[in-house]
Formats: sequence, C-alpha cells, structure tokens
Amino acid sequence: MGFDVMNLVRLAGGLALFIYGMTIMGNGLEQAAGAKLEKTLEKMTGNVFKALIMGMIVTAVIQSSSATTVMAVGFVNAGIMTLKQSVGVILGANIGTTITGQILRLDSSGAMGDSFIMQLLKPKNFAYIMVLIGIILMMTKKSKRRRNIADILVGFGVLFIGMATMESAVSPLADLPQFSELFATISNPVLGVLVGAGVTAIIQSSSASVGILQALSTTGAITYSAAIPIILGQNIGTCITAFLSSIGGTKNARRTAMVHFYFNMIGSIVFLIGVYSIEYTIGFSFWTEAIDKAGIADFHTLFNVLVTILFLPFTKVLVFLAEHTVPAEEEKPDPLSKLEPRLLATPIIALDQAQRCIADMGTAARTNYALAVDPLFSSKAQKPELFLEQENFLDRAEVEIAKYLVQIRSDLPSGLRRQHAEMLHSLSDFEKIGDYAQNIFDCVTVLRETNSGFSEYAQKELKIMCDAVSELLDKTVNGYLERSASIARQVEPIEEVVDMLKAILKDRHIERLNQGLCSIQTGLPFLEIVHDLEKIGDHASNIAIYTIQLAEGKNGFDTHDFSKHEYKASPEFREAVEYFQKKYLAGLGKFET
Repeated sequence: MGFDVMNLVRLAGGLALFIYGMTIMGNGLEQAAGAKLEKTLEKMTGNVFKALIMGMIVTAVIQSSSATTVMAVGFVNAGIMTLKQSVGVILGANIGTTITGQILRLDSSGAMGDSFIMQLLKPKNFAYIMVLIGIILMMTKKSKRRRNIADILVGFGVLFIGMATMESAVSPLADLPQFSELFATISNPVLGVLVGAGVTAIIQSSSASVGILQALSTTGAITYSAAIPIILGQNIGTCITAFLSSIGGTKNARRTAMVHFYFNMIGSIVFLIGVYSIEYTIGFSFWTEAIDKAGIADFHTLFNVLVTILFLPFTKVLVFLAEHTVPAEEEKPDPLSKLEPRLLATPIIALDQAQRCIADMGTAARTNYALAVDPLFSSKAQKPELFLEQENFLDRAEVEIAKYLVQIRSDLPSGLRRQHAEMLHSLSDFEKIGDYAQNIFDCVTVLRETNSGFSEYAQKELKIMCDAVSELLDKTVNGYLERSASIARQVEPIEEVVDMLKAILKDRHIERLNQGLCSIQTGLPFLEIVHDLEKIGDHASNIAIYTIQLAEGKNGFDTHDFSKHEYKASPEFREAVEYFQKKYLAGLGKFET
C-alpha cells in the first residue's frame, strides 16, 4: 500500500494531536507548579549559572523553549530582567527543550523489554490508560489540583497517541524509493539546515519538529547524514517565535531575541563545521546508517549541551552581537511598558508589574501635587508642560492598568484576588488625587494671570494645610510602595487633622471676607483649594486603609467600616492624632485676626 491522501490527513491529524498533547501537558505541569517556577526564574537571574539551571527547569516543565524565551523577552521588555541576565535563561532553555525528544525515545525498539507488562508500560500503549484516568478525573473531581493532574495525564497520553498516529501514517513511505532519494538529497548540509529551519519556523516548535523527524525515522529511510543538518536547522528555526514576540517591544526585548538567534545560528555553524570536518577526514562509521528516535534525541541533546558549554565563557559576546545588531536609539521609556502582555501567562508576575505601575501613579500624583502648591508660596514659575505630562500619564495609566488587571483576573489564585481588588481601588484613588491637584494648579494659574493673591494670614494658614497634606501624601505613597502597614497607619491620623484644618480655615476665611480683609476674587479660590486639599486627604486615606487591610490580612474592602470601628478605636490612633494636632494646629493661633 502506497502513501496516499488519507496517510497525509492522518499525518496532519497526528501532528495536531502531538502539539495539543504537548501543550496541555505543559500547561498542566505549569499550573501544578503554580507561579513558583516563573517567580523563581525572575529572581535567580543574577548569576548566569543559576539562570541557566532555572531556564532549563522551566523549559523542561512547560515543554517549550520558545515559551521560556518569550517569557525572557517579556521580562526584559518589562524591565524585570536585563539583557545580560536573559542570556543564561536562553542557554538553559535550549537544553530543557530536549526533554521531549528523550521522552519520545522511550518507544524506540529495545528501549524496554518484550514482556506483557513491559509492553503495556510502553508510552504508546500506556498512553490510552493515562488518557482514560485523566478523563475520569476531569469528570468526577472539579478541584483545581486534580484538574491539573488530569491535564498532565491527558496531555502525556495524547502526545504519544499523536506520535503513534504519525508513525502509522508515514510507515508506507518506507517502501517508496522516492522517499529515500529525498532524504539522500537532504544529506546536503545546507539544504538539510534550511529544511529543518523552515519546518520549525512554520510550526513554531522545535520539540514538535524533532517529534516529526523521530516519527519519520521509524521508516528506516533517514540516515545520520540527513538527520544531523535537519536537527541543526530545527534549532535555528525555533528562533522565529522570539522574533515575533519581540516585535513592538523595547530595543532590549529585540536584543534578547537576537541573543537566542545568535546562540543557535553560531552554534549550528560551529557544529556543522566540526561534524563535517571529522566526517571528511576521519569519518564516522555510522554516517550512512539509519538513525532512530533514540539517535535523534541523543544528537539533539548533545548539540544543545555542548553549544551551551561552548558559549558559557562567552556570554558577553552574545550580548555584544545583539547590541550591535539592534543599535541604541533615542527612546523615552514608557512607565506602562511594565504591563507586558507576555507576562499574562504568569499571573503572579503580571500582578506585580501592575502593582509597580500603580506605585508609579502614586509618585506622579505626589509630583503633580508639589507642582500645584509650591507656586502658591514662592515666586517659582509654574511648570505646565511637566504637570500635563504627569496628568496625562495618570489618566492613561488608570485605563491601561484596569484593562491589564481585568485580563489577569480569571487566572489568579484565590489568595491573590484580594490584592487584585485592592489594586483596582487604589489606581482610581491615585487618579482622583491627580484630578484634585489639577484643580489646585488651575486655581493658582488664574490667580497669577489676574495678579491676585491671598492675604498674609490666609497664605500662612494655607501653607500649614498644604504641609500636612504633603506629609500625608508622602506616607501614603511610601506605605504603598513598601506594602507597609506601619507607615500606612500614620496616614489616617493626619487626614483627621486635615479635616480639622479645613473646618478652621473655612470659618476663618469667611470671617475675613465678612470683615472685608479679603476680596471675593481671592476668597472663592481659597475655599476651592481648601476643599481640594481635603479631598486629596480622603483619597489618600482610602489607599492607606487598603494597604493596611492587605498587609494585615483583613477581609473585605469596606474602608468606612474599617476606619470607623477598628482603626480609629485604637489608643495608638488617638495618640497619633494628638501628635499631628500639635504639629499642625498649634501654629494656627499665631495667625488669628
């Protein structure tokens, strides 16, 4: 029976099953490990050897060097990892990706005994049992842990069922002389590399490409001389995924993709020269012999291990080549580049990145507050361009971070959902602080344009309130940045004093208006600024209470109930209020009219 259309359909179907099984098995393993692997990968990149080991482990677990490399590109693009740190991860990923081929070799003839038990335990036979157990777990138990185990079992089983289907589909090729002639042609090293690179680039998985070659090797028509250049080409072709991932990223993200490319390209060229130099001088006894699945797996592993060892002392060379291929350019870093879409696959890291962006919002809001109030008490010129830049960032950040958090939500572990809720609250409060700073800035602009100003008493009173709000904002932002309940607990007492200051300043200013000491032209802006300062205090208090609740494991996010019944009832709170009363209210007596 020859190779017909149905064989081609079965080959395509088998490949689809193979890739699907590999994907869901990797996802199951990744979910079972939680976010620990990716989080550890982020932290263990300071040393190239540690980065290599972690890159290897993560890739072995998720069954994809492309996914690990894309993760590294994402880390670099988001500023979590430097280009130099990513090199070790990429080296390790190339070793880790060989695990799939080594698993598939278990079905090689002679790999296991011929007894019934040994035959049953062969992956291609045991695959059906694993799929059955996995499906039963899916149908009977709904817990996340069991679902992950089910995904691993089903994925592993489907992987080998797909492999067996491909082997069955290509078996008629063994009798076709044209097939042998084709691979004799591919024995040309350049053509072999191009074929391997092309196929891998199309399916974007070196593991799947190696799996296809292993399936074809069961025909006995593929020799070592044909397989070796194809395997080298497969390592080059897998770079396409990182290239596609880096499009639109920062220059260092694009450089990370180039590191991956140069590693595989230079490694393949060196290996090709070395192998063919030996073959044409000494010669390999096995060169024209048929290669099997085990031989393909071993050569794939040997190549990646030896090239990694070769490059370990020369990681700086890879960085140098990447930096000169993607030259430096004038680019202003976008603070929101931390919201890296590639990190959504690892929710805990994506959540940390969103947290950092919200902290940037706090810093921007604090900066704009200072830009708004400082010109009230000095002859400093206003800085409208800088203020507008920060305000635009706050508006854009509120929208972009909220979108990012919505995408993270569905995949978050239950233990992180409270933090997720807190972040949605906090980003809104920081944006509102920016809005009230905008109101103050506009009031100051009008006062300057009309050459108006406050009375001496009004200005000194307002300075006290602005100083109190400034300290309140500093503690709010610092508490949020450091996730510190002790710092955040100092915010609400100051906010209480700010409320007192608002009432006092409002009454005094109305009295000054009645006495004719201040004009209506300056009286209304004064009251508006006092109102805006008090509102800034309210939103800062909300953020501080969210910080306390999260740091101390409180349930829910009812800020009013929390501040009224728990926080304000403590003796420490009353002592703090008294301290800030002395600090800010005591001086008001000096300015009484």
